[in-house]
Amino acid sequence: MTVGILGLGLIGGSLARAYALEGHRVLCSVRNESMLSFAMLAGAVEAPLTPENMAQCDLILLAIYPEGSAAWLEKNAPYIRKDALVIDCCGVKKEICDRCFPIAKEYGFTFIGGHPMAGTQFSGFKYSRANLFDGAPMVLVPDRFDDIDLLDRAKQALAPCHFGSFSVTTAADHDRMIAFTSQMPHIVSNAFIKSPTALEHKGFSAGSYKDLTRVAWLNPQMWAELFLENKENLLFELDTLIESLKKYQMAIQNDDEAALVALLDEGKRRKEAVDG
Repeated sequence: MTVGILGLGLIGGSLARAYALEGHRVLCSVRNESMLSFAMLAGAVEAPLTPENMAQCDLILLAIYPEGSAAWLEKNAPYIRKDALVIDCCGVKKEICDRCFPIAKEYGFTFIGGHPMAGTQFSGFKYSRANLFDGAPMVLVPDRFDDIDLLDRAKQALAPCHFGSFSVTTAADHDRMIAFTSQMPHIVSNAFIKSPTALEHKGFSAGSYKDLTRVAWLNPQMWAELFLENKENLLFELDTLIESLKKYQMAIQNDDEAALVALLDEGKRRKEAVDG
């Protein structure tokens, strides 16, 4: 299989390594020529992905920001052959699916929205690895939900990544859920670390501090774009959290131990309910 990949960051680089490791031919489009050269030296990429060789690709994976991915597909759609499969790997789905489904229909190839639920707090090709997706969930957003053959085709195409499970949803439902499970933790972590006390934490912190602040180390430009593209869902989650925090604040201000115990117990029971 010949695989074309747009982008060589953590996700794109890990995709390239995963496919190359299993003997597939990997072509890559990336702005940074030195990064492309490094990936070629590392054995993750065979050659640049260009309009001249794009028709050789059985599978194309879009692994840059949503706006850039959609713009790239709009520009390069005429070079993609009609039996090719294109899957994006962006963190939000509605905007890119709204733009890319019509492009695929116009030019005759197949597009599926996708979101590999894997990553680290670090970004860039140097942190990529072939096993990043091993056992991880993969979310698929197809244009049609009654096409079992299409979903099976996507699973087979993604087999070298060794995802642990696949879920199928709509773009709107994906973005609603991802605001809570991914975007909110990044905001909370990033805001929490801004306390002036954080500068003095060494020697006083353990696992809870590490867990809460891990994703404060993020790519600001990428996450800002993702947040704004999912604005309404994210604002709902922010409003919900702020209202909840006010209750804790009020209980502590008023020395209301009973109210504080009730709030903490409610959160504990909710965790038990949602995570079993």
